[in-house]
Amino acid sequence: MQRIGIIQTAFIGDVVLSTALLESLHAQYPHAAIDLIVRKGNEGLVKEHPYINEVIIWDKQNNKYKNWCQILLKIRKTKYDVLINIQRFAATGLWMFLSKAKTTIGFNKNPFSLAFTHSVMHTINDVSHHEIDRNHLLTTPLGILKKQQPKLYPTQADYEKIKSYVNKPYICIAPASVWFTKQYPVDQWIRFVNELSFEGNIYIIGGPGDVDLSKKIEAGWIGSMDTSKNLINLTGQLSLLASAALQEKAVLNYVNDSAPMHFASAMNAPVVAIYCSTVPDFGYGPLSTNSFVVQTNQPLDCRPCGLHGKKQCPAGHFNCAYQIQMQQLQAPLLKMQQQ
Repeated sequence: MQRIGIIQTAFIGDVVLSTALLESLHAQYPHAAIDLIVRKGNEGLVKEHPYINEVIIWDKQNNKYKNWCQILLKIRKTKYDVLINIQRFAATGLWMFLSKAKTTIGFNKNPFSLAFTHSVMHTINDVSHHEIDRNHLLTTPLGILKKQQPKLYPTQADYEKIKSYVNKPYICIAPASVWFTKQYPVDQWIRFVNELSFEGNIYIIGGPGDVDLSKKIEAGWIGSMDTSKNLINLTGQLSLLASAALQEKAVLNYVNDSAPMHFASAMNAPVVAIYCSTVPDFGYGPLSTNSFVVQTNQPLDCRPCGLHGKKQCPAGHFNCAYQIQMQQLQAPLLKMQQQ
């Protein structure tokens, strides 16, 4: 086995989870050159990754189809021994069909799956399978590969960037999500940081697009009444890998069902995953050694309202979020502090 290609052009969290497959393939074929194809914007997750030969970037925003053709030519020229497609959409399936790879493996839900050398069944409803288990099924045609956990590799520069933030106990909160119904409400985040019993810093983390949300939490902060804790807004100031490095050493990380949860998994960082409209049974839950799931204890006929989040609560009440109690959020921190 000389050349292996992996295609994962979905969102940030999906790329993080795909690193488990990368780890498994490297463990089985340590001398193989492994390339990873990602969408533009996600390449920062895998910069200087020790097991990746080349990161190939698909720019979906600028000259999308021209760039798609350029990547196809690159794939065909490489002539991979194995090309694995985690994506289930036609654009990446056509790459597989035209790839000239010796072995092509993908999920049966891809429109071009009949043209793959091996088509693997994909199901969301099997609650015994995490997404990394589903992805690992793609290695079945290669024999028995030991399943690995997802892993990110922050650089020395990333650790230097956060050096001044880790000199005292801290927790991180990542309050944002692309989807409204996956995001714990801002007024509840404000209440949480103000009521939280914690001696140390509380860092708000997130990308540039999350700045407005973080400023609302800052505006609601009344922590000056408790000088033992301090709220510091780092939103938009850290790279993806630097954020992951900061999460690694936190006493606890509070996140939504979103990318920062997967960062925590990849760094084996302690995490509280807050589930609103979605549920862990979909197979995207936290994988850290110290991980806690917080969700409403009340049965709701409307939950889950879909595999992914929605732009607004279909029922109009958002009870899946507002029924979560502050005590549920504080209990994991008490447990971690007692260890």
